[in-house]
Amino acid sequence: MKLTALEQPHHPDVEVGELLVVVVVYAANIVRDVRENIRNLVGGRMSHYESLIEKAIEQGLSDLEEKAAARGYDGVVGIKFSHPVVVDGGVELIIYGNGYRSSAEASQS
Repeated sequence: MKLTALEQPHHPDVEVGELLVVVVVYAANIVRDVRENIRNLVGGRMSHYESLIEKAIEQGLSDLEEKAAARGYDGVVGIKFSHPVVVDGGVELIIYGNGYRSSAEASQS
């Protein structure tokens, strides 16, 4: 399965399908969340939230791939990520793109 951020496939025998959307919300560990809130007061990298965002991206791409496969697509084009939002106690991310199918001729070239 191919996942790509290209807007349009570069082959005439590729059929672009429906929009696929995945929403991922990861909860933060409450102890680490308190630590990050304190860090927010004094400044510095919020590594726990960075880690949560990375996990949300990985999970979202995996979910998008599964959704595309379940609908019979060969991959997803035009993948976009919403700006990850750190919500109270977690991270929210939306990933979307269009499923596509390649014809037999496109697969052979």
